[in-house]
This record gives sequence, structure tokens and C-alpha cells, in this order.
Amino acid sequence: MITDLYPELGRIIGTEADRMGIDAYFVGGVVRDHFLQRPCTDIDIVCVLRKESKGSETEDTPHIGIDLAHASADALGGSKVSVFKNFGTASFRYHDLELEFVGARRESYSRDSRKPIVENGTLEDDQQRRDFTVNALAVCLNADRFGELMDPFGGILDLNAGILRTPLDPDITFSDDPLRMMRAVRFASQLGFRIADETFDAIGRNAKRIEIVSMERIMVELNKIMLSPVPSVGLKLMQKCGLMPLVLPEISDLSGVETVDGRGHKDIFYHTMQVLDNVAANSGNVWLRWAALLHDVGKPGVKRYDPKQGWTFHGHEARGAHMVKRIFKRLRQPLGEEMRYVEKLVMLHMRPIILAEDIVTDSAVRRLLFEAGDDIDDLMLLCNADITTRNEEKQRRHRSNFELVKRKLVELEERDRIRNFQPPVSGEDIMTTFGIGPCREIGTIKDAIKNAILDGQIPNDRTAAWQMMLDIAASIGLKPKG
Repeated sequence: MITDLYPELGRIIGTEADRMGIDAYFVGGVVRDHFLQRPCTDIDIVCVLRKESKGSETEDTPHIGIDLAHASADALGGSKVSVFKNFGTASFRYHDLELEFVGARRESYSRDSRKPIVENGTLEDDQQRRDFTVNALAVCLNADRFGELMDPFGGILDLNAGILRTPLDPDITFSDDPLRMMRAVRFASQLGFRIADETFDAIGRNAKRIEIVSMERIMVELNKIMLSPVPSVGLKLMQKCGLMPLVLPEISDLSGVETVDGRGHKDIFYHTMQVLDNVAANSGNVWLRWAALLHDVGKPGVKRYDPKQGWTFHGHEARGAHMVKRIFKRLRQPLGEEMRYVEKLVMLHMRPIILAEDIVTDSAVRRLLFEAGDDIDDLMLLCNADITTRNEEKQRRHRSNFELVKRKLVELEERDRIRNFQPPVSGEDIMTTFGIGPCREIGTIKDAIKNAILDGQIPNDRTAAWQMMLDIAASIGLKPKG
């Protein structure tokens, strides 16, 4: 008996269900997460009309979930109910919970669509259609059986063992609704579960079926994988089962090591996974995690072997930044601020490393601050995560130099206020002073002042910038008006 799963809420819903001749159950994630002691705010309630209440079938029978939602909302204080009549579902918010009610159903599928043909069903039908045994658990809310656990597929045993497997034949489960393959990987990544061998093998056999699923639905699952505690768990599973080449071929292409003259490069795929996990250990920012995933995506396109240098990847940061928009567009990811942020970090991710390996000049650090702006801290986190060498001496040297760059960034930011700075003399100042309209000379003057400040030739203040403006203007034949 499970009597401590939202008991007050469950008894109120159960009372309304009894009054209406309906059997009602908490089902799915809310039950699973109760056993895992994880928070859950999305609560699914499945409703079954009792035989003695059916009488003759009416067109209202499929909508008992909607009816119970209205009755429960009234009993709980009158929350507004959102109804989706075509799907036979209704939902409402209660405090911080989202409750969704649906009549029990069974589903059948056509080969070319993941949209099921839905019919009324029993609780057992409803549990059979669920993706995994751990999501097929149900707890009764009716007074005479309150808290009774319905577990026809051994979901509790699988929960305790940390295993994901399908209630029915996994080939049928994944062929019917291929999104369930992404959900398997996502739950493995989120919960730290293992996908049962027969279930995992079925994903491999049905991987190409993912092509009938909309990219928007795939991305919901992929972003949940990206936000999981150790994202590489899910992404490595995608690579191993064949989903990665279909969803993110650019990342799949990072896999493998090429050897020439006995000299090989590191496996970029596994390096990327380590960088992503390093970032995830320090930040929950999903877009920073995407920058980590894509930071080396340009390497295959620029990879070259040089007998003297070995393997080189010159310009991979620019190639990768150029690829970000195309990848985001295909994946239906946001193309605004989020994409530009990822582009910037991919473009700049080598700069702190290069600085750390060279003489750390004030000018170079100022330019890095100027280009990174408010994202400098995220960039430094990404670059630190990118140090994955197993050579202890090399790692010690990298991190020591990297700390020097970080100290320089702090010192110069405090002294010169470079982050997001705008040159102290504007284009409007120049036009007003010399009585000219928009022209090339304005850009020439502004760029010269900006570069002089970044190179430390003049301080970042209006007096020095103004004098430089006058000097440059005189050199190109501009005179102040009046």
C-alpha cells in the first residue's frame, strides 16, 4: 500500500471518482519518482468507468477524464480547467502541481506515423501502452482500495535494480512510437539507470524510425539529456545505438582515431564528452553545455597531418562557429541570443588557452575581455573544462598558465573597465565636431581609438580619446567646424 503519495490530494480526487462511478489512479512518473524520492510536479491521473456505471455506451464515455478533472478542480477550490477534447484530456494547476486527467485507453499505430489510433481501454491496456515498466506503475485513489499499487510488469523490481525495459516487445514499442528510444536514453542519463540488453538492442534495430518524429519532440528529450547530471551517459548511448548519426551527425563524426606514421590524434568524440561533463559539473546553463558539445565540431573539416607537426586542426574554432547556426536551424533550436552565445563561445574557446601558452600581454587580455563581454566567465569555465590531458606535467603547466590569464583578466577589468566597453567618443561626437555626415572617416577614427585603448596606448577615458580624435582628424584633413 502506498498511502503517503499526495494523500490529501489523492483522497479528494478519489472521493469525486467514487461519486461518479470511476476508478482513478495516479500513474507513471509521479509513482516512479515517489519510489526514487525525486520531486515531481506533473501528476497524471488515469480514469476507468466501472462496469456497473457504464450502462449503455454514450459518446461521453471517452471523456470521463475531463469530467473528473472538472469535479476535482471544483472540490479543490475551483481551479481553471484546460480541456483538450480531441485527446480526451483535461488539466489544471493546484498550487505548484500540474494535474492531467485522461481516460484509460489502448493504442494502435500505422507504420508511417507515431500518432496512435486511440480507443477506450482498461487500466491494464493503459499500462501496457506505456514506454517502460518503471513508468507503468499505478496507485489507486478510490476509498476502498486507496494506496493499492498496480504493478503488472515488475516495475518495482526494475526500479530497485535500476533497469529500463519495455512492458511489451521492445521492437513493437519502439517501432510504434520511436520517440520512446530517445526517452530510454534520457531516463538512463537522468536516473543513472541501465537499459536492459534486449531493450537496447531493439533501439539499434529501430533507430531509423526516429526519422518520422518531429525535430521539436526529439529536442525536448535531447535537451533533457543535456541537462542531466552527467550528459555524456545519454550521448554515448545515442552514439552506441545508432541514434546519434541520425540526430546529430556532426557529433557522431567526431568519433574515431586516425593514425599516420604511427602517430594518432585523440578521439575527439570522447574528448568532447569529457569537456561536456566537466562543464556540467560546474554549471546548469544548457547553452553553455551546448557550447561544450560543439566546441570542437569543426575539427573533422580542418584535420590535417603534417610530418613535422603531427595532426593539426588549424582554424577549427572558426569552422565550428560557422557550423553552429546550421546545426541549430536543423535542430529547431532558438536562432537568437542563445545561438549567438554558443557561436561566440565556440569561436573564442581557444583564445585563453593560446594566451596561456604564450606571453600573456595586457593588450591580448584586453581584446579577449572586449570580445567576450559579459560571457567571459562562461568562456573561462569552458576553457578550463577543455584541459583534459592525462599527462600530469602538461596538465599542471596548462592550469598554472591558465590561472595567470584569469588573474590578468581580473586586474585589467578592475583597472581599465574593458568588459562591454564602448569607445568614449561616439560617431555622433565626430559628426558634430567636424560638421560631417556618415562616412568612412568616422569608422577610421572610432577603430583607431578602440584599438589604442585595447593596446594600452591611451587610457579608457573621454579626455584621452577626444585628443586622439582631434589628432587623427588633423592627419586626414578634417578640421573642427567653426
